[in-house]
Amino acid sequence: MKWLVALLMISAMWQGAAASEEIASSPTLSRIASAGEIAIGHRTSEVPFSYLVNDQPTGYAIELCRNVIEGLEAALGLSDLKITYVPVTPANRFILVRNGDVDIECGVTTNTPERRRQAAFSYPHFLTATRYVSLANQHMDSLQDLAGRSVVSTTGTINIAQLNELNRTEGLNISVMLSRDHEEAFAMVASGQASAFVMDEILLAGLVSSAADPDAFHISQATLSSAEPYGLMMPPDDPVFVELVNKELRNIYQSDTIRTLYEKWFLQPLPPDNRVLNLPLAPALAAIFANPEQYIE
Repeated sequence: MKWLVALLMISAMWQGAAASEEIASSPTLSRIASAGEIAIGHRTSEVPFSYLVNDQPTGYAIELCRNVIEGLEAALGLSDLKITYVPVTPANRFILVRNGDVDIECGVTTNTPERRRQAAFSYPHFLTATRYVSLANQHMDSLQDLAGRSVVSTTGTINIAQLNELNRTEGLNISVMLSRDHEEAFAMVASGQASAFVMDEILLAGLVSSAADPDAFHISQATLSSAEPYGLMMPPDDPVFVELVNKELRNIYQSDTIRTLYEKWFLQPLPPDNRVLNLPLAPALAAIFANPEQYIE
């Protein structure tokens, strides 16, 4: 028995030394350990990923990040970390992450080659394509249906670049409008100020499901992009932190936790109004969960 106790003590000491070394080698982890808190960047209205219910951040990406943080606490001995929630927008999210005001952004940021020059990204946690929403009575569904119309998208998103590229290559003579946030853009469609709102299909689905009359809106079958990944965004030039976050995500993906989270946020009633997105897990995303290492950029 004494040799077993000694072995456990040596193992604990070795693990503690290894954890201390990892923390010291990561600027982000060093800051977190020193402050005793971690800053999560969140959105205020990105149903079902990151939004507010009774002024508290909630959603699929928020819960996923909380699970990651629990894993980091256990692995590194950083018990009882305080979580500080920092609201971010499409326009300021990269700045806040680069400046260290946000340690990990838990929302709907698409991982693209251009963005990887500004920040680091985790394994994907969702895949989505760009579509547009319009009023159902306008009977719009194709890309050509956008020709000559006023079309809105949100400042600071890749969807604007996709819309401008479509307009240029297809000569559609679209009047491109900019909104401050997704709610404003959706309201512009609802009021007739804009004919369509171009955005990630899953975010459009969330907005439509929360509308007073969801049947008044139609999301196009036509896409402006192929399926693209959402990832948790982290500070650049900190590979140790990224590796540890990905390690925790891998553990989550290869357990029942990810299925439980997915079903909760995409197949069950959503707070606060019990709308249901009814979006089954796509085979492509299931394949990433089964083998996240396949998707490394």
